Amino acid sequence: MSAQAEKLLQGGPAVSASLLPAIFNIFSQWRLTGGQQMTLLGLNNEKTLYNWKSHPEKARLTRDLLERASYILGIYKSLQILLPDETLADQWLSTPNDNPLFNGTAPLDRLLAGQVVDLAMVRNFLDAERGGW
Repeated sequence: MSAQAEKLLQGGPAVSASLLPAIFNIFSQWRLTGGQQMTLLGLNNEKTLYNWKSHPEKARLTRDLLERASYILGIYKSLQILLPDETLADQWLSTPNDNPLFNGTAPLDRLLAGQVVDLAMVRNFLDAERGGW
């Protein structure tokens, strides 16, 4: 793990108090259900999700959470760059995609497989689409 990520982990409440509201705002724009949000965050307890929403500063940061949050933020940013129309950008995840990577399903279906690698795959796809590496 990078030194920057380690520093974030040590930031504790200050980091989670700003990171989680940003993530939940993205989830709101994407119109995700509580269950979908839990999957993307790697949670298996609904109570934890709602505790994080009401008291983000109390969330315990983990490497897994930081990695997932990084991919979510990257996906969001890439969509905003590729699709400057906010409505289109927010709908992209739930729109069936004929790219072989998604096999006619919505990219959100791939994300909801629940593994970090699925988040990474969608992020890498979007980065490639916008000419990134």
